[in-house]
Amino acid sequence: MDAAKTRRRGAKLKDALLTAAWEQLVADGYGRFTFDTVAERARTSKPVLYRRWGNREELLRATVRHRGASLPPAVPDTGNVRDDLVEALRSAAGPENSVAAMLTALASSHFDDVGLTPGELRAEMLGSRTSSVSAILERAVARGEVDACALTPRIVDLPFTLFRHEYVMTFAPPTDAAIVEFIDEIVMPLITQRS
Repeated sequence: MDAAKTRRRGAKLKDALLTAAWEQLVADGYGRFTFDTVAERARTSKPVLYRRWGNREELLRATVRHRGASLPPAVPDTGNVRDDLVEALRSAAGPENSVAAMLTALASSHFDDVGLTPGELRAEMLGSRTSSVSAILERAVARGEVDACALTPRIVDLPFTLFRHEYVMTFAPPTDAAIVEFIDEIVMPLITQRS
């Protein structure tokens, strides 16, 4: 009777499965992200997973979406664009951050094996939300700190492009000094340049 009371069902079960899948991905990387290892970590059976996801790629996408939805990106509001951008990158570099953990988990795997590009995984994690940098820059335009004409899609993505590049090249989040350098020496001159 006790087993029936504690049995997970519906949304509670799905949440537990996807949480276990994320933990497995971060702990052992994509190479050991299998239905067997996820089922073992979730303390369930493979058929429970296969009833919801047909293959490893579907499970990976669902895992990344679930993690992204559970930890929406922080949008710092310090009162100025420079400090907001620095804080957004500092937050992304933190040990609890989903993007950093995902990059670590996938770094040892070839994306051909994963079946998804890093951009596709990022889109899965963000879902329909806008990035924290977009929100920060929209606010900065409204305050008159940033020239809206300077905000091309590539420039809006630049802070996290620099972040991701550093991560891929070093397999570690950027240092605080690197984050400050990204913002002060590269991003700020581009976004505050008046035409």
